[in-house]
This record gives sequence, structure tokens and C-alpha cells, in this order.
Amino acid sequence: MSNEIQKVIEVKNAKKIYRMGNERISAVDDVSFSILKGEFCCLYGVSGSGKSTLLNLMAGIEKLTSGQIIIKGQSIHKMGEKGLAKFRQNNLGFVFQSYNLLNSMTALENVELPLIFKRIGSKKRKKMAKDMLVMVGLQKRLKHKPKEMSGGQQQRVGIARAFVAKPDIVFADEPTGNLDSKTSKEVMDLIKEIARANNQTIVMVTHDRRLAEYADKIIHIFDGKVEGIEILNDLRSPNAEVPKEEQQLESVDGDIA
Repeated sequence: MSNEIQKVIEVKNAKKIYRMGNERISAVDDVSFSILKGEFCCLYGVSGSGKSTLLNLMAGIEKLTSGQIIIKGQSIHKMGEKGLAKFRQNNLGFVFQSYNLLNSMTALENVELPLIFKRIGSKKRKKMAKDMLVMVGLQKRLKHKPKEMSGGQQQRVGIARAFVAKPDIVFADEPTGNLDSKTSKEVMDLIKEIARANNQTIVMVTHDRRLAEYADKIIHIFDGKVEGIEILNDLRSPNAEVPKEEQQLESVDGDIA
């Protein structure tokens, strides 16, 4: 048992129902799966399939209608807003499609932000932020503001900000959606390289099959349901128990969406 990789995220019978007048829309419909520590997991599906809603539920940004989401042994669906905010601050990082940088701040100041919330001293956090920006290739852009950088450079700042505090889990929602194909590959290589080096878990949303193939596990989402799970790189030990939902799907080859 000691050699088995632990589950860091468990989603159990998760449902999210929106009400629009008398209509009930199931954005996430009875979804169950688990993600291992250090695993790169992709939520893959067409626009409107429910994958971003599912990511938001896992990050505690939206509330479940029913079911459970357990991260690092804690039931985040039971947490209040203060508890959730603290949990996210201590355990999670985020990479957004639209970068979400503060235009009034330099690259260095943007990357420092998560460290300020963690109450890390000024000298230490500046060094951590600078080291992270150097790691993503922006050593010459430390004092540049977002509008003085290209889209790819802004997303590198976003990646540095997401990873600077070394969170156990990083959520990435269409992280290359605004980038060209060459820059997309550079950004994806960077995300995977940093996560692998620190044994961090990545949960990424995408509708692009080429990006999905960076993952160890691809969870196909369609109409709010899990349509199938592809295991591209199995991180489990040889004797580990295979989750029931993956038993018939782990040997799937190619795109089953």
C-alpha cells in the first residue's frame, strides 16, 4: 500500500443544476472520478459540455447541487466561504485563458500577489517571484506591465503566478485559448515541465485534442456526463486497485469523444 500513489481529488456523484424560470438545466450530471497526486488530468469536450462548470465545482468557485468533492481528504463542498478561500490560498493555483493579470502592476508584482496573501516577507517573495519569472523565460520582462507584453508573455506571467507558491494542485481553464499554435505548445510544455519537477497535480479544461494529449488521463465530458476515461500514462503502482469507472476504459486508444 505504501507504494501506491494517493488520490488527491475525488469527485463522487457530482451534480450541478441551474434553474432558469421553470426549466432545470443539468450542467454536471452525476459525475464520478478520481485524480492521483502528480497526475496531469484533462477535462475534454466541446463547448457547452459542462467541463468548465465541473472545474469550477472542483475549485470551489461554484457550489454543488448534490454529491461530493474531496480534495486532499477535505470535503470542499461543506466549507464556508472563509474556509474555501483559505483552502484555495494554501493548496490551489489557477491559470486562466484571459490571463487575469492586473494591468497596473508589473510582471514581478503580479507574480508576488499569491505570496502577499500567504504573508511571506517582502524580500523573500520578490526573490521567489523573480526566480519563477526567470524559470518561465521572462528575466528581461520583470518590470514590464501586461500591456507591454505579448499574449504568450502574459500567459507565462500567469503560469509563474499560478506556480510560485508551489500549490499541490493547479487548475487551468483553456490556458492556451488566446494563443497561436506555436505559443500554445511552448505554454503547455512549460506547464507540464514545472508540474513534473514538483510532483504537482494539473487539472486542465480544453476542447483541443492536441492539448489533451499532454495529459496522463483524459476525462471525456459530454452533456454534463463522463462519456469515457482514457489513461495515456498510468501513474498507479502495479498492485493498485483500478477505480470502477476506469476498468473498462483504461486501454482505450484514440479519441472516443
